[in-house]
Amino acid sequence: MVKITFPAHNFRFKEEEGKECIFDEVRCKWVRLTPEEWVRQNFIQYLVQVKGYPTSIMAVEKTIKLGELKKRCDIVVYRQSKPWMIIECKETDVPLNDAVAAQIFRYNITLDVDYLVVTNGHYTYALDTRARQGIVELPVF
Repeated sequence: MVKITFPAHNFRFKEEEGKECIFDEVRCKWVRLTPEEWVRQNFIQYLVQVKGYPTSIMAVEKTIKLGELKKRCDIVVYRQSKPWMIIECKETDVPLNDAVAAQIFRYNITLDVDYLVVTNGHYTYALDTRARQGIVELPVF
């Protein structure tokens, strides 16, 4: 398990059509604030502030094709213009079980990244796919 402490950040909020929104600094747009989005935005800030990842190397809700299906990865981090890490975010009350693992492994069939990460904000697990083993700390950029 990876120990994550989300850093303090002054998120920007607004209400739009009666729904609370948060500004996504990667997509540079307002998005609806859902429990999963809250985890995603905090994880992005962890990557930026703690691990030194620039937002310019991230894609949020990246569409990929799995056969005939279109799926969206929560966060894809690129290195040298190639997908390097997939991060799947879940709501805080969603357990990180075999179904979540299967989901991110399916995404990796298409992207073939070095690192897979699943988080629900409370727990975070990461896998180095090349070494085929879990890791206890995410790489610094």
